[in-house]
Amino acid sequence: MIEIEKHVSGAGWDQPAQLFALVPTEDLLRAEPQLAAELGAEDASQPLTPVAQGELPGGVDDEHLADALAQIEWPDGVSGCALAVERIVLPAAAEAGLSEAESDAELARMAGSDPRRHEVRMVAAVLREGDRFGAVRLRTHDEDSAVLTGSDLVPTLCQVLSLTFEPSAAAASANGGVEAESDDEEKRS
Repeated sequence: MIEIEKHVSGAGWDQPAQLFALVPTEDLLRAEPQLAAELGAEDASQPLTPVAQGELPGGVDDEHLADALAQIEWPDGVSGCALAVERIVLPAAAEAGLSEAESDAELARMAGSDPRRHEVRMVAAVLREGDRFGAVRLRTHDEDSAVLTGSDLVPTLCQVLSLTFEPSAAAASANGGVEAESDDEEKRS
């Protein structure tokens, strides 16, 4: 997760949301032995390697992020995933006045002009078996040593990411229709 945050940070601020697959390093090197030289000894010894998946479709905003992620299904060889997003956060006292916004554009304008705002980059990572991790870098403290990390740091983003590991309705149909309802509907709620 720290490696992902540093990678994204290297491109500076104002980056679109970026998705990464987390794959077992041993499996990756077995399938692609030429990557060993690129990874280096330290990275090759790590249990998981992040593989950039690129930007999410349409530079997904908050409103459509869950919908975009609900469309993603990972193959069995992927042990986890991570997402890096930049957001504006406000203290709880500032959020009360935002309920008056009549549109998302007005809400973004109000939040972006509030002097109490903080611009942050959040990286959320989840593993297929349920482990969750988060990292947050504040733009005002843009130093590697100031990145906050923790398992409960970005819980909502981790929850949304974990849905990408739930079986879809299409997979259930292929397995004999075991599920009666569409998981896509559940993922979007």
